[in-house]
Amino acid sequence: MKHVDYVIVGFGIAGAALALELRKRGREVVIFDEPHEHQASRVAAGLFNPVTGKSMQKTWNADVLFPYLYDFYKEAEQRTGERFFYPKNICIPFISVAEQNDWMSTDEDVYTKSRYGDFINDEYGGLILKSSGYVDTIKYLEAVSKLFTIEKNFDYDNLPDAKAIIFCEGSRVSNNPFFNWVPIKPLKGETLTITLDNPPPLIFNRGVYVVPAGEKAWRVGATYSHDITPGISEAARKELTEKLNSLLRIPYTITAQDWGIRPTTPDRRPLLGPHPDHKNIVIFNGMGTKGVSLAPWSSGILSDYLEEGRQIKADLNISRFYALYSKFRD
Repeated sequence: MKHVDYVIVGFGIAGAALALELRKRGREVVIFDEPHEHQASRVAAGLFNPVTGKSMQKTWNADVLFPYLYDFYKEAEQRTGERFFYPKNICIPFISVAEQNDWMSTDEDVYTKSRYGDFINDEYGGLILKSSGYVDTIKYLEAVSKLFTIEKNFDYDNLPDAKAIIFCEGSRVSNNPFFNWVPIKPLKGETLTITLDNPPPLIFNRGVYVVPAGEKAWRVGATYSHDITPGISEAARKELTEKLNSLLRIPYTITAQDWGIRPTTPDRRPLLGPHPDHKNIVIFNGMGTKGVSLAPWSSGILSDYLEEGRQIKADLNISRFYALYSKFRD
């Protein structure tokens, strides 16, 4: 292969964001990828949500991430000529009066009496999030792929001639001879696809999310399991169904169940930066369950490093785990 500016290995949500960012800066990018049916980026509902966890805390760095992702995906739609970015309000129903009281002083839209009782159990009211929505990840990846040359069969023993080679392989990093020491923890997630005859007016998210996935189709998820055995499971189906039943008050039909493996890190922060011994070999990984919101901003951080030599923030820099590489070599 002729010399190019950058080679990206792996084309999920992370690889696509980085490819767009580097192309925006006028760089030539070639991508190597071998897509597979259960790639996390293709199974994901694509939800972005500034509130996370059972305690409903603001997502890490939300004040920076969410304005950035809005601009990023809107520009990506303009560049590809395709629609895949859907800002949409999310309703999180409260489960107690105490929780209702905890949110009364927020700037978000809080309601204290049932507003969506025709659809969900919200007798204690709920929280309406406006800086939220979803990305149709399959359409996004398909649209972005048309802008680039995508090759197969990357050879780790015969590296291409490039300014830098960036590995965005997700959980497949365990097969990478340069980065098989990084602390990527694979986390399996399963989802259901359901049909609803009466479409909800917004996204519901409590215990499970219910996100649009096509005409009358909605994605429900997701489970979080360290058991990464391939395939769907009855246990996950039962878990998702029970949570869905506690949320929805309308009938639904399950039409499909799917699974994927997410790349998570011990501190739930992305992994960015160069290999300890090979500075032109770089990793861009560890987006976990929040790839849609983390990848755009993180791609800008890594591109600043690649193009301008700017230092990568300590809480993102792969250097925070270099000690593991030393132990691995020993």
